[in-house]
Amino acid sequence: MTEILTLFINVFLKIFMIFTPFFVMSAFLSLTRNESQVERHRIAKKVTMAVALTCFALFLFGTYIFALFGITLDAFRIGAGAILFLSAVSMVQGKTTVSPQESQEDVAVVPLAIPITVGPGTIGALLVMGAGLETFSEKLTACFALLCAIFSVGALLLVAGRFERLLGQQGLLILTKLTGLFVSAIAAQIFFTGLKNFLS
Repeated sequence: MTEILTLFINVFLKIFMIFTPFFVMSAFLSLTRNESQVERHRIAKKVTMAVALTCFALFLFGTYIFALFGITLDAFRIGAGAILFLSAVSMVQGKTTVSPQESQEDVAVVPLAIPITVGPGTIGALLVMGAGLETFSEKLTACFALLCAIFSVGALLLVAGRFERLLGQQGLLILTKLTGLFVSAIAAQIFFTGLKNFLS
């Protein structure tokens, strides 16, 4: 029971941070600046659904994708860790900016779900984490943790307007940079685990 709880907390926190929720919130606020509260809620729910479908497809079928392309898990760890680290550095430096949406296009799936929430680094991390699970109980626990992380990001989008009024743009920027630091640590761990196993 303790091992399952530890796995749940570990997977939940890692995936939640990899989603870069505060950057996603900033992008959501920017892209829906001219929308009503009702429309913002509709977009937030659609983003959550799109992220859930994408993430579970990657998380559950990562092993088959590796087998199809003949890629080892450790080689992918190295690549995914490097990409995720570059994304984290961009966040810390404040280079990830999103321009307000001027057209009437639906921004829920593109760009909010993909690639802002589920970008290249996130995709790599999900594939690696999913392929690294062995038993059915581990996979079930991790799937539940993934679902909770996705719903947590969705809940943040639903209350994004209140967060903006409470913290302001500067507060969200600070939280985004702090998230970037945590993501860089996760990326380094993925990279060096892959490198260590690859060389041993």
